[in-house]
Amino acid sequence: MPSPDDQHAVPSPLSAIRRFDVFAEYSRQEHLAKGHAEDEAKGYGVWLAKVVAARRFGNSSAPSGRATRPGRTGEPGAAPKFRSLGDELQTDATFDHDIIDRMGAAFYEDVFVPAIRAARAQGKSYESIRDEIRKAWKPAKPTSR
Repeated sequence: MPSPDDQHAVPSPLSAIRRFDVFAEYSRQEHLAKGHAEDEAKGYGVWLAKVVAARRFGNSSAPSGRATRPGRTGEPGAAPKFRSLGDELQTDATFDHDIIDRMGAAFYEDVFVPAIRAARAQGKSYESIRDEIRKAWKPAKPTSR
């Protein structure tokens, strides 16, 4: 049975927190700040993180989902709700699976999001926080059976 102190313990991530995770969340929060809906911001954050990671590691898979132009389908100049990478749409569900489920919802909501929000509120760039913010976040040790 958990002790009363366990109820106030800060959750640990289920897996190691990557620069990718920090960048996706930082981008999600920036997109939200620009007035986009939550689902679009999540899709944009994970899409952008994957595009940047692919470029860094030399993956030539061209991203799609940029704003449409006159003469193409869709409203001229309008960005699609979700962008794709290869043949896969990068949606809010993708963000939830690739980011939140991987680190755990409790850690994401109680620790990760507030920490990145606070850093952004202080005017810190992604580059200035990407490594420092992750240092203390160690994955929870599996419990033995």
